[in-house]
Amino acid sequence: MELKKNPKVDLNRQSGLFFNIGLIVSLVVVLAAFEWKFYDNLTKVELADLSDDFVAMEEIPITEMPPPPPPVLQQPEIVEVPDEEDIKQEIEMNLDVDLKQEVQAASPIINESVAPPAPPVEEEKDEVFLVVEDAPSPKGGMGEFYKYVSQNIEYPKQARKMSVEGKVILQVTIDKDGSLNDIQVLKGIGAGCDEEAIRVMKEAPKWIPGKQRGRPVKVKMTVPIMFRLS
Repeated sequence: MELKKNPKVDLNRQSGLFFNIGLIVSLVVVLAAFEWKFYDNLTKVELADLSDDFVAMEEIPITEMPPPPPPVLQQPEIVEVPDEEDIKQEIEMNLDVDLKQEVQAASPIINESVAPPAPPVEEEKDEVFLVVEDAPSPKGGMGEFYKYVSQNIEYPKQARKMSVEGKVILQVTIDKDGSLNDIQVLKGIGAGCDEEAIRVMKEAPKWIPGKQRGRPVKVKMTVPIMFRLS
């Protein structure tokens, strides 16, 4: 036999009502809490009756710098100058001089033992010139020099194999005696041609030196050496 609950005593039917009543009560309590006003027992205090316990501020006096002492003016000493003494001795001057009388001047004394100083000798400066009045040149001219080069130069084997041709520019210093010194390569082509050009230049005969103001001087100049395969 199945048991059935009496719907009149079923509390679940009234759950919605109870929930709404709880919400209303909670809302009333919250509003009452916010609207409720209460005051403590406050006493009025008059500001005039308060005792003044503030410490009086002391005024700091302004420091005054004493004025500097006045400068001491030193009185100049007055020195008494005695009166000019009378000239006791009179100087006699003979103004009656005969203008026609010849006065012989004393001849200067020449000390023959001391010789006059020699003029200073100008020291020759070993200066290297780039431009001079008379430029240095090979004996017989540049044609004779290049004839010597063509007869004595040996084309490097490496340059022949690589078919290297071109112009080697050398810088040479022609000394006062015409010798060729300080030979350097300014522009080379490699493959042994630079070294061969220097060798031929070192073995070249002396040149006619350059001159400046009639004196032989050192001159620096450039000399091209041509390498060309026939």
